[in-house]
Amino acid sequence: MATSGGGEQLPRKEVAVLKGHEGAVLAARFNSDGNYCLSCGKDRTIRLWNPHRSLHIKTYKAHARDVRDVHVTLDNAKLCSCGGDRQVFYWDVATGRVIRKFRGHDSDVNAVKFNEYGAALISAGNDRSVRAWDCRSQSTEPVQIIDTFSDSVMSLWLTKTEIIAGSVDGTVRTFDIRIGREIVDELGQPVNCIAVSNDGNCVLASCLDSSLRLLDRSTGELLQEYKGHTCKSYKLDCCLTNTDAHVAGGSEDGKVFLWDLVEASVVSSFRAHASVVTSVSYHPKDACMITSSIDGTVRVWKA
Repeated sequence: MATSGGGEQLPRKEVAVLKGHEGAVLAARFNSDGNYCLSCGKDRTIRLWNPHRSLHIKTYKAHARDVRDVHVTLDNAKLCSCGGDRQVFYWDVATGRVIRKFRGHDSDVNAVKFNEYGAALISAGNDRSVRAWDCRSQSTEPVQIIDTFSDSVMSLWLTKTEIIAGSVDGTVRTFDIRIGREIVDELGQPVNCIAVSNDGNCVLASCLDSSLRLLDRSTGELLQEYKGHTCKSYKLDCCLTNTDAHVAGGSEDGKVFLWDLVEASVVSSFRAHASVVTSVSYHPKDACMITSSIDGTVRVWKA
C-alpha cells in the first residue's frame, strides 16, 4: 500500500482543450506510454489525439450509435471500441479500418479491454454479461461468456490472469481465468466504474451513492471511502494516480476531485468542465491528467 505521498505534485492547471466531438464525450483514455490519448462519445466517433500538443491525429467512424469505451493495445497498433449498437469493434489504428465486428451482446455494451498481449478482448454490457473474444480467430462468436451478474455490467479491468468487473447489481466480481474461480465483493450500491491500483493490491469502485470505495483485493475488506463529489445518475470514471498516492474522480457538477489515498481527505477539487465529468485518465509516469465531459470537450491538466 502506498503512503499518502503528500508532497506529490498534482495536476490542476489546464494546459489544453481538445475540441472536435459533436456532443458528449463519454470516455477519454491515455495509451500505455501516455504520449497519446483516445476519446469517444455520443457523436459515434473515436478520436486519436496528441494531448501534449493539442493535436487531433485521426477520427475513427463506423459505429451506428454512441461509443462508450475504447482501449488500445500496448504496441498502439490495434484498438477496440463498444457502445449503443451492441457491437464490439476491432480496429487497425494506422489505417482506421475495422478488422472485425464482434456481435453477441443483446444490449448496449459499456466497457471493453484488451488482454495484456492484445490477442483477446473482453467486453461488458447491459445484458448482464461479460464476453471474451479471440482477436486472432475469424470467428465472431465469443470464446467465453460470464453471466453470473443480476444487472448491467458497467466496467472492466484485466490483470494477467483475472477479469474484474463492476455491476449495477452492487458487486465487484473477480474471475480467475486459470482456475475458473469467481470471487464476489458485495458493495450494496450500484457500481459504475472500477480501477485497480498500480501495485495490484486494491480495487477502487465508483458507486451511485456519490462514494468511491477502496477494497483490499486479497481480503475484500473495505479500506477507505472517498466523498465530496456527486455521482447519482451518470457513469463516472475513477482512477488512482501513477504513484497510488491519490484517488481521482469526476463529479456531475463539472468538478474533478483528488483525494489522499490513505486519509481520504480532499486534497484538490476544481471546476474542470461546464457539465458532468464523465472520465478521468492519469498519465502513467507524469503529473498529467485528461478529463472528458458531457460538454463535448477533453481537457488536459498538468501540475
